Amino acid sequence: MSQAPSSNGVEPGELRDRLLQLWTLKDLQGLRAEALWGFSALRCPLAGLVEVLRFCPGPQKGRSATLGQLLLGDFQKWRMAQNPPVEIHMLPTEQIPAVQYSALSLISDANSAYMDPLLEIYQLHTLDTHTLLTHTHTLWDQRAFREAAILATKLNLQEHLDMEKMCVPLVLLDKLPLAESYVKLHPHLQEALVSMLDSWCSPHFKLDTLRSRFSTVHLSKHQCDQLQPKLLIKHVFRLMDKFNVDPARCSNSVYKRKLDSLRFLMAMHFKEGRMSEENWSDHVQTMVEGSIDLQVYVVELVVRYGSLQQAAEWARYYKLPRNRLPFGVADTIQTLPPSHSGLPVSVCEDSWYPSPADAQRYYQLPVAPGNVHFLSSLAQLEQCRHAVMQPGVVVGVDMEWRAGFGTGGRVQRVALIQLAVSGSVFLLDLCAARFSQEPITIQLIRDLLSHRDILKLGYGMSGDVRSLVSTWAELSEQPIKLQGMLDLLYVHQKLQMGRRGVAGGRRSVEVHESVCVCEGECVCGLQQSVCVSGGGGGGGEKGLSLMVQQVLGRPLDKQEQLSNWERRPLRQKQIRYAAADAYCLLDVFNALQKDPAHYGLPSDIRSIGPAPPQRKEDKIKDKSRKGRHKKNLSESELSKPADCHPEGKVELNHEGEESTKGEVSSPQSELQNQGEWEGPWLLPGELRVVCDNMLQGLGRYLRCLGVDTLILENTDDHKVAAKLARTQDRVILTSGQPYQTLKSQVGEGRCLSLDCSERARDQAVTVMSHFHVRATHTDIFSRCQACNNDEYLRVPQSNMAQMMKDRG
Repeated sequence: MSQAPSSNGVEPGELRDRLLQLWTLKDLQGLRAEALWGFSALRCPLAGLVEVLRFCPGPQKGRSATLGQLLLGDFQKWRMAQNPPVEIHMLPTEQIPAVQYSALSLISDANSAYMDPLLEIYQLHTLDTHTLLTHTHTLWDQRAFREAAILATKLNLQEHLDMEKMCVPLVLLDKLPLAESYVKLHPHLQEALVSMLDSWCSPHFKLDTLRSRFSTVHLSKHQCDQLQPKLLIKHVFRLMDKFNVDPARCSNSVYKRKLDSLRFLMAMHFKEGRMSEENWSDHVQTMVEGSIDLQVYVVELVVRYGSLQQAAEWARYYKLPRNRLPFGVADTIQTLPPSHSGLPVSVCEDSWYPSPADAQRYYQLPVAPGNVHFLSSLAQLEQCRHAVMQPGVVVGVDMEWRAGFGTGGRVQRVALIQLAVSGSVFLLDLCAARFSQEPITIQLIRDLLSHRDILKLGYGMSGDVRSLVSTWAELSEQPIKLQGMLDLLYVHQKLQMGRRGVAGGRRSVEVHESVCVCEGECVCGLQQSVCVSGGGGGGGEKGLSLMVQQVLGRPLDKQEQLSNWERRPLRQKQIRYAAADAYCLLDVFNALQKDPAHYGLPSDIRSIGPAPPQRKEDKIKDKSRKGRHKKNLSESELSKPADCHPEGKVELNHEGEESTKGEVSSPQSELQNQGEWEGPWLLPGELRVVCDNMLQGLGRYLRCLGVDTLILENTDDHKVAAKLARTQDRVILTSGQPYQTLKSQVGEGRCLSLDCSERARDQAVTVMSHFHVRATHTDIFSRCQACNNDEYLRVPQSNMAQMMKDRG
């Protein structure tokens, strides 16, 4: 029982000693009761709390919270329960600054969790700016860069601090998201941060020079690897979009992205033949305009991929100096006819009708040229409205925009909208400013997409809608309520699931936020929102082209896909491609409707939508593994699985502690509120993973649960994880920026990103839920935490005791 306070109140030191004793005894219930009594007994609760916190112990192994955190939380509840609530302004005016200074001094690297409650309880934002800046600089000098940045952000001190000084250590220590939060509400600081990162992409940038300027920042090998130009460029382009920064301020990143784009264009045109000569020439000229370095680079690439004569044509067109030309180009220029001084690449004959070979190879538009209507005025729009706005009509919807090679901007503005109905195609020219910005045009698209009784067909429509919203601000201010939509992407996914045993095999269709046609790093800026992969059949066809091939027998001709859709007038080939891209949706839908069972689809294909995330088939489970699981696993061996928490997190118990020492609870018993998995469950031994060196605690926890787990050492490079995943058929568990690099090496389904700030137990819950693993009592401690071996040697107790004694 707590004794009653004396008439003079309890001293902070006396209360602290009592609380420390209860904390040592792990009597949290008694500690909290004593704390609530003590807050009331202190002569000045606000000043006394500071003195109590000053000597509280820091983080301790086996405890999820510190004594100070518990006391601050209880004090918050206690002061709000008082009538009136205990506030800092209730103190004598001359006493307030001293109490606030004392509270501010408690915010440090060791007590970073104190920051939010102390800022609120003591209203530290009311302190003078000089004092706050002084403490921020003190934290920085103590190498508490994270805490200094967070404190400055919460107190809105960014305008008084040097952005480079505050943000460079964060970026170097792989904490770029924190630097983004630091500049979030300050546009000029956003531009400065992006420009700074862009300067690190310069060929003259030396990391050693930067490290010498910030000598107090100690970097690991992994952190140094994150400063490679390729990764930095990705961040620069991402932040350009996020903060709406002018690409002109990021010349280094744009220049290097253009180099990548030029190599991509050369491969697309010369090696793969997936881009027509007209499109290739147009994109190259636009990209190198005004840069002699890029023009010289184009000539070098044409020598490598094409011929000396083509390279000579480009060199003469741009009048490049002789001393910068590759060997043999200058001499070849002398052999060119003097009359040839126009475009470096001749334009092929433009015809509506394809060549006989292409007509046999590709899907052909079954609509006469006269029924393809190019609309660029309001007078022409009424015919389109009458055709598409009929209840019960089926409309194929597609959109085209110019690929943003190396210019920044992930979401492009739509240049052309294709609307296909039976027998006709309407192409709406959004590059005609007066036509595209007329309220009547915008209202037509809004009415069409929101009409419940008009079926709209598309493929990967989320990307189209994003670009449409980017084109018309009115759609962002008053969002469209999409109704009557059928995304054939999801139908294609369903169709692919039933292609086992069909000639050509099964290929997976995956939905991504933004996927382009590039191999590896995106340089074209397309918003395809779909990727088709997997073995067998279909040649190199992807996405809608693959679906058209599987359903109608021939793929789409995609040579015009990367056209300059903003150039007017459009060529006949472009118009034919745009019309076919929309009309094929009608033909595919009609073919599927006639015999859905033949394609393994339900009778009403309009009911097909995206698969629920919790029921997505695990990509690492192959057929043999699932067969072995069904054979060996019986319901009697395992208890009924609990539900999963939607975020895969475990709540602390009422004492703020984890489970009692010696108790090992399976994450399966902690999963709540997600819905029971109806597919086959894996045994822990059937899941083989490799944990990155940032998740070593998770690796040891998974071994306790029987999961076959390899753990990287601190000195291991992240590439080791990719090698082990490929050679030993393992899934990579990682965190942060390495996820993107590792995912590209082993495939998205073979790499899982986790929050490294979570406890190992919470991370294990996420892993077990994601891969549908169910642990039994026999799995607990079935593997050694140190070596991952699942074979044990029984040792007599006396021998074990002797070995422990010898070890000391």
